[in-house]
Amino acid sequence: MSADLTGSVVVVAGAAGDLGRPTAAACAAAGATVIAAGRSEDRLDEVVALDPQRIVAAEVDLLDETATVAWGRSVLAEHGRVDGLLHLVGGWRGGQPIVESDSADWAFLHGNIIRTLQNTTRAFRDALEVGPHGRMAIVSTTGLAKPKQTNAAYLTAKAGAEMWLQCVAESFRDTNAAASIVRVMALVTPQMQAAKPEGYKSYSPVGQVADWMVDLFGRPVAEVNGLTESMKR
Repeated sequence: MSADLTGSVVVVAGAAGDLGRPTAAACAAAGATVIAAGRSEDRLDEVVALDPQRIVAAEVDLLDETATVAWGRSVLAEHGRVDGLLHLVGGWRGGQPIVESDSADWAFLHGNIIRTLQNTTRAFRDALEVGPHGRMAIVSTTGLAKPKQTNAAYLTAKAGAEMWLQCVAESFRDTNAAASIVRVMALVTPQMQAAKPEGYKSYSPVGQVADWMVDLFGRPVAEVNGLTESMKR
């Protein structure tokens, strides 16, 4: 399945990350104007270089709600619409049992995984609702099905992000917009796979996840609003 995004505007938050880059490229290849958001100008320049005609860099601190909402207004003022918000900001901290774990891990994960999602939602939710095929999506983890104490902070943050997105999905009820979740065990880049061809058998290739996100725009809204789908390689 493929979607034609000609004329659409898609915001990719966390665009300079391992998943952000192929997602921005896939959206651009489908015809969208892509707003590639992140905090590093140099890394965003690398994303723009993937398709300079369709990808535009946006340097913004998504942890700053005021700045994020103001940036959202500027995007709408310049482009007149936003059809997609693919929120790929994340990160991982963990590996220690609950008592021994560092409380700073929770502050990091809560900020990156939950607060940035809340801020981008506030910036773009209403624009997604009025568009012809508004789509919002996040990547979560299959680890939520089998929680482990060494991942307590990470899994709690991911669970919070999923609940937030389900509430967004409920707010989209009876509209043309949808909010969806894809769960993966972990992600693998082409570089990782080339270095270890027989490894990462349970990981999801970033290109496959990027294609899943683009395909959301072509799937019926009733099928994808509130969807939580696990991806297997």
